[in-house]
Amino acid sequence: MIIGVDVGTSMTKADAYDETGRTIASAEQASTLHQYDDGRVEQDLEDVLASAAAVIRRVAAETGPVRALALTGQGDGLWLRDAAGSATRPPISWLDDRAADVVRGWQDDGTVAEVYRRTGTGLFPGCHAPLLNSLARTEPESLERAAVAGYCVDALVQRLTGEITVDASDASLPFLDVATRRYDEDAIAACGVSGARHLLADPAPPGTVYALDARGAEITGLPVGTPVSGGPFDLPACAVGAGLSAPGDGLLIIGTTLACEVFTDHVDIAAGAGDPAGMWLCTPDPTTWLRAMPAMVGTAGLDWLLDFLGVGIDALGGLLEGTAPGAGGVSALPFLSASGERAPFVDTRARGQIEGITLSTRRGDVVRAVCEGIAYTAKHCFERASASAPALGRLVACGGGSRSGPWAQIFADVLGIPLVVPDDPGLGTRGAAVTALRALGDEIDPAAWAARSRTVEPAPDTADCYGEGYLRYRAHVDTARDFWARQADGFRRPEERPLAGMHAP
Repeated sequence: MIIGVDVGTSMTKADAYDETGRTIASAEQASTLHQYDDGRVEQDLEDVLASAAAVIRRVAAETGPVRALALTGQGDGLWLRDAAGSATRPPISWLDDRAADVVRGWQDDGTVAEVYRRTGTGLFPGCHAPLLNSLARTEPESLERAAVAGYCVDALVQRLTGEITVDASDASLPFLDVATRRYDEDAIAACGVSGARHLLADPAPPGTVYALDARGAEITGLPVGTPVSGGPFDLPACAVGAGLSAPGDGLLIIGTTLACEVFTDHVDIAAGAGDPAGMWLCTPDPTTWLRAMPAMVGTAGLDWLLDFLGVGIDALGGLLEGTAPGAGGVSALPFLSASGERAPFVDTRARGQIEGITLSTRRGDVVRAVCEGIAYTAKHCFERASASAPALGRLVACGGGSRSGPWAQIFADVLGIPLVVPDDPGLGTRGAAVTALRALGDEIDPAAWAARSRTVEPAPDTADCYGEGYLRYRAHVDTARDFWARQADGFRRPEERPLAGMHAP
């Protein structure tokens, strides 16, 4: 047996697999996400570690001997730890907004463009660079106490094995030259964080395997010496679990993050430098990469709307099936994260909007409008990704949103491409397990390890509706981005001041 563990933003999941890739046991446990009114979003390392320990113990109790423990989880954010692996301050989530002013300043002075030219990462408030810069000014003592500035997955690796390390996929964001897998010192200097350079662990070589130490054995209940793999983080882990292997293979993750990824065998950073956004990610194979466009809000936006309307997620299917494509003229921009958006564009001021509501609008129309808006965002993301990666071919969809048949149909219709939807939602743990087994020297049969799936074909009769809807969405985004910029500028130019009674677009 091998146990894959995926430490998400608010939920930790473990799956036990046998040698053929069959799921033997599963467990989930929530962890706490602390969200504050000022835009800070933090977690508790001990709470996250406890959630991982709980699901590992529950799964292990249902299986035979465990050959290895394969870890994956959320990326970005900032997880500062001391030499013993204890947090020197609460881990900062990728959803955090405290460094938005830093990113806006860097957009104005060219730092964002400079870093993108060097590493292919579009900076946003919840990534290492602005967070380190912000803490150096506001909490220098947190950095002084730290031995490592890492991420979620390597925080668990340190506590379970004693090793200070990082997977190349995590290190891709934002300082790594992904072609050489070495840090770009000029990118670090451009962000003004050279003083924290010693906190960045060197990326582990491909195929690295660690071992549970005595403390890790006590935490997990597994024997000392049990092999442990530490990555890749969840976006590339899901790509491995989905079996992406040919240039142009794509993955759509409809989760808390709406992640759109295209598998590629080359890196072309220059092609996307005009409007820096998204990221290039290292995979377990040093000759392949992912061009990723992870939007900030996926299912989280729908969850917010359903809660706002006072209905549960079990009502989603009925609400969508009771409305027609086009949502009765209602449209939505689904940019609901307090820290703005990071893909398909970077704008810390981005905010959500719903338009076209009348007295005849029903709840289902609003829900469909948001679901369609998220699907339009996915199309926008894939168009941006394919500008510097192979054209999108086979597309696999996973994540909680893919479990909804009506919503999966909307994605297929908007994208105009069949969606392969695996029956197994645990592609992250599956990808971590495959990575660990390959590192241990096993020959993996991709067909045997591929989860059973269904294919959602696009409906031909929706093509015109969604084609026109996407054009309106893109125009709406352009208008909104102009408004956000003018709003941030304080409407200093008199000729651009809105007339009394005008509403924002």
